[in-house]
Amino acid sequence: METEIAQHADASFQVGDMAVHPAHGVGEVTGIEKRDLGGSVNLFYVLRIIDTGLKVMIPLRATAHVGLRRIMSRKEADKVLGVLQAQEIAVDVQPWNRRFRAYTEMLKSGSPYEIAKVLRDMSRLKFDKDLSFGERRLLDQAKSLLVKELALAKQVHPGAMEGEISQILST
Repeated sequence: METEIAQHADASFQVGDMAVHPAHGVGEVTGIEKRDLGGSVNLFYVLRIIDTGLKVMIPLRATAHVGLRRIMSRKEADKVLGVLQAQEIAVDVQPWNRRFRAYTEMLKSGSPYEIAKVLRDMSRLKFDKDLSFGERRLLDQAKSLLVKELALAKQVHPGAMEGEISQILST
């Protein structure tokens, strides 16, 4: 599953394309700029993150290393929604700090499947107890990273996708 999405990581982008930055979420490629850094001229994608308006520059030759990839397909989106419905728990390490570290690494991976596992597990934990500040941050980050991309992949409004995700997680 994850290799299907990883294939898209090294694809080239054009101005106007939508892309996913693993740390920032969905953005639009607004330009390709030349920059002189330390005497060498490099080309950079300029990505405007949809949720925050943040401008991120990614060297063209480092897109695979950074993890910049195309929006997932509708089929992949259905698989990600399936991960949210799965009954298993991704991290069952006991001390909370190790569990937190494992979930943080899953978010950093940029894989929508891993992010969906974090969202699923934190949502379940929320039913059992009040989440700590760090756990709430993980939950919010996972949700914000997934909702916009899933909405684009399934061609629905982000609010509708958020409702669908909430419905899945409440069952």
